[in-house]
Amino acid sequence: MTRVKGGVNALKSRKNILRKVKGYRQGRGTKERQATEAIFHAGTYAFAHRRDKKGDARKLWNVKISYASKELGTSYSKLIGAMKKKGILLDRKILAIFVEENPEIFKKVVEFANSVTIITPKAVKETAVK
Repeated sequence: MTRVKGGVNALKSRKNILRKVKGYRQGRGTKERQATEAIFHAGTYAFAHRRDKKGDARKLWNVKISYASKELGTSYSKLIGAMKKKGILLDRKILAIFVEENPEIFKKVVEFANSVTIITPKAVKETAVK
């Protein structure tokens, strides 16, 4: 069997690894073994923080809704509870967009949610059937 030398492939993979860690400090940017470890950890952190980013966005929406609802005389929890009782199916992202871009629509949603009549899920099903 003939001998196969792997120099070209090894050089290519080493160059690709070192290209990914360009700008890293100390040996992580120059040494192949440390660079490979750095790439692995960077990928792990990136995956975890993509999830964290979604949670941070939701927290921001909640703060915006809370602040706007307090200006209209109700609390965040009372507003969300009233919306659920009324059967209003707007999520927090849409409500936060209303707060920023269309405060008059948000005000109408709050007024409707806080009005006296309560729609139960059973009543919604009955009206959908008819």
